[in-house]
Amino acid sequence: MGALVWLLIPLIAAIGGGLWGSWANRTRKTRGDGPELDGYARFREAMERSHTGAGGA
Repeated sequence: MGALVWLLIPLIAAIGGGLWGSWANRTRKTRGDGPELDGYARFREAMERSHTGAGGA
């Protein structure tokens, strides 16, 4: 009986991890990549502006 308990512990942990992973990933499907791409575009614009005003380094 003790061996059965030790085998159930990883099984329960795997099921719990799968449930937590699906719950944690629930908002990524609707959100998409929009905010990340917008932030990257702002970053590129800022880097281009800093290089054009450098005056020849």
